[in-house]
Amino acid sequence: MFKSVLYKGRRTAALILALALCFAGCGKDVTLAQQSAAPQSGAGAVKTSSATAPAEGTEAGFVSLTDAVPDAVLEIRYYSTFNFVGERVDGYEQPCALLTREAAEALRGVSDSLAEKGYRLKIYDAYRPQTAVDHFERWAGDPNDTKMKEYFYPELEKTVLIPQGYIAEKSGHSRGSTVDLTLLDMKTGRDLDMGGGFDYFGLLSHPDFTDGLTEEQLANRQLLRDAMIEGGFVPLDTEWWHFTLDNEPYPDTYFDFPVSFDSVA
Repeated sequence: MFKSVLYKGRRTAALILALALCFAGCGKDVTLAQQSAAPQSGAGAVKTSSATAPAEGTEAGFVSLTDAVPDAVLEIRYYSTFNFVGERVDGYEQPCALLTREAAEALRGVSDSLAEKGYRLKIYDAYRPQTAVDHFERWAGDPNDTKMKEYFYPELEKTVLIPQGYIAEKSGHSRGSTVDLTLLDMKTGRDLDMGGGFDYFGLLSHPDFTDGLTEEQLANRQLLRDAMIEGGFVPLDTEWWHFTLDNEPYPDTYFDFPVSFDSVA
C-alpha cells in the first residue's frame, strides 16, 4: 500500500511539473506573438524622425484640407496639366489637398482671420508625396522637354533648375506641413494680383523682390505674408506663396502616400 501511494505521488508530481512547463511555454509564445504583431514602419515614410510618424495615409496624422478649412478654394496644379512639368504629376490621384492635422488647424485660423477682411485662401499645393518629387527630378533631367518654359521659366535654361535649387531631391511639402497658396477677393471672385504667378522660377517670385511691382502688388504679397506668419507659419525667401508650419510635427520625415481622399479615409 505504501508503494502504491508513493507511485501515485510521483505521478501527481510529474503531472504538476508537465503542466507548469506547458504554461511557461504558452506564456512565451503569447509574448512572442504580441511582439511580432507590433506595428512596423510603413512604406509611406521615406525617413523617420524622433517624433512618432503616423501609419501610411491614416487620419491619425493627416486630414483633408477642405474638411479642416471649408472656406478654402482648391486649384491643385499638380493634378492638372498647367504646371511646369506640363502633365499630371505622379502621386496626385485626386484633386484634393492633404495636411498634417496641426498645420490644417493653424491654417483654419488664418482662413477665419482673412475671411473677416473679405478674402479666401486659394490652395495650389499642400502635402506632396516623394513620388511627385522624384517625377520633378526626372523631368528636370530631360533637356528636350521644354513645352512649359514660356510660362514658368522663360528667363532660365532648364539645365540650371537643379544646380540653382529650383528642383531638389527632397521637398518640405513631403513632411506634410507646408502649403502653397494665394488670396482670392470675395467681392470680385478673382485672385489678388501678386505681381507674379505660382511656380514661376526666377527672382520675380522672391517675396522681397520689388523691381517693377506696383504698390498694390507689394501690398497683396504683404497681406498674405503677415496673415500666415501671424497664424504660425514660416515663409520661404524665394517663393511668395510657400509657407511651412513653424512647429511642424514631422520635421525629419518625408512621406510617400498618394494625394487622395482615400489616404485619409
